[in-house]
Amino acid sequence: MQTITEETTVTLKTKELCQAILDEPALRTARASIDRFMADELTKTQYENLMTKGQALQQKQHSGQQLTESEIKAFEKERDVLMANPVAVAFMKAQEELHHIHESVNKHVSKTLELGRVPTEEDMAEGGSCGSGCGCH
Repeated sequence: MQTITEETTVTLKTKELCQAILDEPALRTARASIDRFMADELTKTQYENLMTKGQALQQKQHSGQQLTESEIKAFEKERDVLMANPVAVAFMKAQEELHHIHESVNKHVSKTLELGRVPTEEDMAEGGSCGSGCGCH
C-alpha cells in the first residue's frame, strides 16, 4: 500500500503537465490580465455590479416577468461602459482563455480514460459521446 507521501508516476506526470500549462505563453498573458483586473477596484466593482444586474434581469425574465425598456437600457449602458474599459475586456478574454485550456485538458484526459490510449487528432475531433455511462446519449 502506498503512503500519502509517495508520488505515483501519474502524480509526477500531472505535476509536469501543470508546469507545462503554467509555462504556456497564453496562460501567462491571461494571468497577467487577471492580476491587473484584481488590482483595479473600480473595474472589479463595475464588473460585479454588471454581473449582479444581469443575473437579476435573467431571474426576472425566467420567472415570466417582462423586462422594462428602462431596465434593458440601463443594463446596456453599464455594459457599454465596462466594455470600453481595456482592463475589463482583457480580464474577460483571459477568463475565456483559461476556460479553453481547462476544457482542452479535461477533454484529453477524459478521452484517454475512455479509450484506454492516448487519443489521436481524429479522436479529439469526434463529437458525440463523453464516455460510456455518462447518460448523454
